[in-house]
Amino acid sequence: MALKVKPLADRVVVKPLEDDVQEVGGIIIPDTAKEKPQQGEVVAVGPGALTDDGSRKPMEVNAGDKILYGKWTGSEVRIDVEEYLIMRESDILAII
Repeated sequence: MALKVKPLADRVVVKPLEDDVQEVGGIIIPDTAKEKPQQGEVVAVGPGALTDDGSRKPMEVNAGDKILYGKWTGSEVRIDVEEYLIMRESDILAII
């Protein structure tokens, strides 16, 4: 199924990757106490930011890339029943 959102300029749409459930000493950590994931998969990429001369700066990430991003990066959005983040390309720390 194709994503119904097309990001603008240098923004990307990211599907956060969930960490495996971890038990510490037999204690199950509830969802509310877990940290936000910092890895995700790029599902849509904008055309790139405009430069001063009106041309587009090419994006360094592509749809399908797995990335690392900061804990408080991006805006959370719900599209259909899925959760996504929309962030600027500059908020991406690394491609993994």
